[in-house]
Amino acid sequence: MTSKELAEKIGITTVNLSKFKTGKAKGVRFNTLNKLCATLNCQPGDILEYTPDESNEGKGNFPNES
Repeated sequence: MTSKELAEKIGITTVNLSKFKTGKAKGVRFNTLNKLCATLNCQPGDILEYTPDESNEGKGNFPNES
């Protein structure tokens, strides 16, 4: 399947798919992630990687924590 075909199947642009593939996407909607995993027959953990936000280093995990 080409990137264009995948983007069409999950309802996003090829530009946004490219950003996701290269790690330049700032976020992903759950609906998009669900469609992507259903199409690729995978789990979110197979395609996502956790990277801590360095700007929040030393702070709590939630916005109201300090």
